[in-house]
Amino acid sequence: MWQDCRPGLTAVLLALALAFTARTTDAAESGTCTGVGCGGTPAPIAALTQRPVVTAARFGDHGGTTRFVLEMTAPAAFQVFLLADPYRAVLDLSGPVAVAKSFALPPSTNAGHRIVLDLKGTTREAFVASLRGAMPAPEPAAPPAPAAPPPRRIPGKHVVAIDPGHGGVDPGAIGVDGAREKDLTLGYAQALRRALAATGRYEVVLTRDKDVFVALRDRIKIAGMGGAEVFVSLHADIVADRQIRGGSVYTLSENASDAEAAALAAKENRADTLAGIDLSDHSPPVAQILIELTQRMTMNASVVLAKEMVDELRPVTRLLHNTHRFAGFAVLKSPEVPSILVEMGYLSNRADEHQLQHPRFRAALTAAVVQGLDRYFASQQALKRP
Repeated sequence: MWQDCRPGLTAVLLALALAFTARTTDAAESGTCTGVGCGGTPAPIAALTQRPVVTAARFGDHGGTTRFVLEMTAPAAFQVFLLADPYRAVLDLSGPVAVAKSFALPPSTNAGHRIVLDLKGTTREAFVASLRGAMPAPEPAAPPAPAAPPPRRIPGKHVVAIDPGHGGVDPGAIGVDGAREKDLTLGYAQALRRALAATGRYEVVLTRDKDVFVALRDRIKIAGMGGAEVFVSLHADIVADRQIRGGSVYTLSENASDAEAAALAAKENRADTLAGIDLSDHSPPVAQILIELTQRMTMNASVVLAKEMVDELRPVTRLLHNTHRFAGFAVLKSPEVPSILVEMGYLSNRADEHQLQHPRFRAALTAAVVQGLDRYFASQQALKRP
């Protein structure tokens, strides 16, 4: 059974890549098509752009193999790669997979140019092993920080973790004119580090300071081991509607928080779950209560940080109407470090893409983030006064 969707996405989504390139073009796509968009010719989108455009996407169950097909207005060179935690291959996955086949097909009577991906379930061990083989040696994933107490904080300075989204073999979003999210976020993170250091009030921890791949959970570990008091993740996404533009700020959703607290409490060794609190001697119910209380306080502080950030960003950039948003992003799931994710704009919108590349805008946005952090720490300090 095929299922079909027709996102208005450009084929640059296919820039997501594994360490191999499939160039087979003589294989035949099999399977019965029952989706809405399976018949007829591709929509006449090619006239709007020289770039290949995805006109349909569908998937089907083929006896233990899931086949995913992207239909396009023109051929496109492509690569495929896998990412873990969470599992991804062009798509979000529900579990570990192996890539059985990946190939391109020329147009046929009933379909346009196609890229076909066959995925089969596998074990996590095999999945991780395939990642090791896929990662190029010059760009190893940043190793997790060693298990050691957080460094001593400098009196009078706050420690801020800045997380440039994506990196290495994971380029993130790719703009309509070719800007790569991983490059933009790193540039903004480095500029923000300089701006924060210039105040004399901050120490900065970067989850990556070059173009390398860092697993999502390792980003949280790097921030925690650096003694971070807040965590700010920088991103620039794409959406199907190219007219949509503007920034937004995310914090962890209630549902994601509950699930994370339950998962933390279920771990056998909980000694390092919360900094300064050894939970190993507590019963599971008590440990879960302590985790939930800590995470509730963290979430409340995250909301305050998001509000201060939105107020400072509003004068310098266009924002979405529903500016403060909630989601289950993995990088926001620290149980003890207030965390926000700043979507700086949409690379699917040409105006946002060009604005994000302009040095003057980068300076204005980083200055606003510094002001937002100043306001947040001032509000937290006020709460401690008798």
